Amino acid sequence: MAKRDDVVRGYAEAMVSIAEAEGELEPVEEQVYAFAKMVEKRAKVREALIDPELPNENKRNLIGEVLGERANPVAVNLLGMLVEQGRARDIGRIAESLAEVAAERRQQVVGEVRSAVPLTDAQRRRLAEALSSATGRKVEVKVIVDPDLVGGVVARVGDVIFDGSIRSRLDEAKQQLTA
Repeated sequence: MAKRDDVVRGYAEAMVSIAEAEGELEPVEEQVYAFAKMVEKRAKVREALIDPELPNENKRNLIGEVLGERANPVAVNLLGMLVEQGRARDIGRIAESLAEVAAERRQQVVGEVRSAVPLTDAQRRRLAEALSSATGRKVEVKVIVDPDLVGGVVARVGDVIFDGSIRSRLDEAKQQLTA
């Protein structure tokens, strides 16, 4: 497992270096992370990316389509490179490692936040400040819109989870009523 982790970390470090050299680290980091989280939820996209019969050009086109009109060309190329290198199954782990490497270079840690709705820049800043205060480390927030959440947010910084979702609050209220 350690060797596989080293390979994942190696790809992540290479992608960060390329994105930095192109002056595109922030948009690449955001788009690769969002793409990886989307692939986790959409089995058909994941299957297409790992299908050995599907030409690489089609896979690159799929990546561009999924990222949409505002797709960063560097992000599309890096994701295409991963797929062509047979690393489509590792995109999620590589994206998480990429975010960690980029955050480390900025002397931060990554906080993954799941929210039922997109957050404004002001909400992201307040959330980053609250998580930084709670963890004692500077936290860079990565927001994932998760329609499965009824409301509120769930944040993960390393191994620590902060559950501020409506569902968890309802579960707590239910436990108190039945106690």
